[in-house]
Amino acid sequence: MKKTHDYKVFKCFSRKFKIGGVEPPPYVKLILAKYSGAGAHIDTAQLRRFLVEVQGEEGSTVADAERIVEEVARRRQNRGELTDHHLPSLTLDDFFNFLLSDDHNQAIKTQVHHDMTAPLPHYYIYTGHNSYLTGNQLSSDCSDVPIIKALQAGVRVIELDIWPNSTKDDIQVIHGRTLTTPVTLIRCLRSIREYAFIASPYPLIITLEDHLTPDLQAKVAEMISVTFGDMLYYPQSGCLEKFPSPESLKHRIIISTKAPKEDVDSKSVKGKENSLQKEGDEDEDEDEDESPREKVCDLLAELEDEETDNESYEEDDENSSSDRRAGQSETHPDYKLLITIQAGKPKGGLKSALNIGSNQIRRLSLSEQALEKAAASHGPDLVRFTQKNVLRIYPKGTRVNSSNYKPMLGWMHGAQMVAFNMQGHGKSLWLMQGMFRCNGGCGYIKKPQFLMTKGPHREVFDPNRTLPVKTTLKVGVHMGDGWSSDFSPRHFDSYSPPDFYVKLHVVGVPADDDKKKTKIIDNNWFPVWDESFVFSLTVPELALLRIAVREHDRSEKDDFGGQTCLPVSELRPGIRSVPLFDKKGEKYKSVRLLMQFEFL
Repeated sequence: MKKTHDYKVFKCFSRKFKIGGVEPPPYVKLILAKYSGAGAHIDTAQLRRFLVEVQGEEGSTVADAERIVEEVARRRQNRGELTDHHLPSLTLDDFFNFLLSDDHNQAIKTQVHHDMTAPLPHYYIYTGHNSYLTGNQLSSDCSDVPIIKALQAGVRVIELDIWPNSTKDDIQVIHGRTLTTPVTLIRCLRSIREYAFIASPYPLIITLEDHLTPDLQAKVAEMISVTFGDMLYYPQSGCLEKFPSPESLKHRIIISTKAPKEDVDSKSVKGKENSLQKEGDEDEDEDEDESPREKVCDLLAELEDEETDNESYEEDDENSSSDRRAGQSETHPDYKLLITIQAGKPKGGLKSALNIGSNQIRRLSLSEQALEKAAASHGPDLVRFTQKNVLRIYPKGTRVNSSNYKPMLGWMHGAQMVAFNMQGHGKSLWLMQGMFRCNGGCGYIKKPQFLMTKGPHREVFDPNRTLPVKTTLKVGVHMGDGWSSDFSPRHFDSYSPPDFYVKLHVVGVPADDDKKKTKIIDNNWFPVWDESFVFSLTVPELALLRIAVREHDRSEKDDFGGQTCLPVSELRPGIRSVPLFDKKGEKYKSVRLLMQFEFL
């Protein structure tokens, strides 16, 4: 039965539009006619043939087809729908509902299927940045809630900034030297213990940005040991000689940080905090002429220096005594023992940092700007470094709104930990979420083999080199459904039903970057496009297909109608259901596209 929606025109008149239910598009009707022999039903043998020839599921059997028919029938009964046939077969509507089901006709593989027995540097790892922040980088609350959400989403690297509390007798997690409000470390650790493996059994890495004195480091060591118990992994020798594999570290938690400078001085830390507090007091009385923008810029510059000091590849001469103070002690030995992945800071510049000894392994961190410079001047060296070591990339300090950078540059150079602000949203985060739909969403993705191999003269993959086309991806956009269920009648337009179109964007190495879009379908909640597009790919292993639906608006900016991002390497050929997500990455209940994928 069709519903009618009234849309106002010039506030005095209204137009009526009949809103029918979704119907099989012509292309689906042709497919059913072909495989049913022009009949009204498709039986299990005919369905198996469709699965093999169109869906590319060469191993499909009649038993597989029977299970699909039984599941469709069960769902029909749950909806209270009756059927006039009793044979093990599908009607046109049944067949169409099967194609639209993202539970049984997914566009990408849903199981872990990569080799998980290689060392950790062989994998991209789903990595968070400042995982405890609920919002922006300057004034939002610190909490365990965003940590829990990240773990539920499959994130495998959680970052905690740990500082002394105001009385210097406990540890808090806070974005230092900002207006963020702290949360206790123990609360974060307990939440991590509870949710660490709820979405993935593979190892969880906690990266610590440490601003503690040795006595508080000892307290952290005790907290971590007691809270995690047997879940905690660290080498008994105290020195990791080779990275283990994700498979061998299932349900284990790993600590990664650098050993802080041995000249940590509680008086110095206290002095800095008192100085900052004093400056804050003076701001109210003496800096009234300084604009809010100038104050923010000053703070951002300080934060950038702070993170660079903690994570860059530069280091002062360790024998220099100019900054040392009397009465300072080394890092607590129990704390050092728990650090499995050392975040070393070698002396010298980038070239020295990337050319470490064959018997050494470490984690190196670069800001997004440092990565850009390094990629331009030392691209192959970055790739060579990441074959054995871990490279972490983090956002620049000026991203106060918790925005993110383009992740592909890091992945192209083999960076395992491309750290993102998971509480933000936007196209870059959509790419990150899409990438880690790979490999069953377990948070670990085996890097392409070409990033892990060396030639006879130690030559490696050069990300700046343009390669020949390796494969061609054909993408069909057939139709869309679900907006009438998930949105109000006038959400997109007060005067008429929506005018939808689809944008396709392949993101990968520069040579593969390409954009296409469909025509606009006017006044239709159930648009049918039936259009196909071709993308030539030189490095399909790194390519992502970003899909966005927009609603055309003649007078204002086009409205958002849903998005998703799919790793090209994981695409299943054939006609597939593609569920869409909102701007924050939450899956819509009903909105989806019917698409087709084919590798030519």
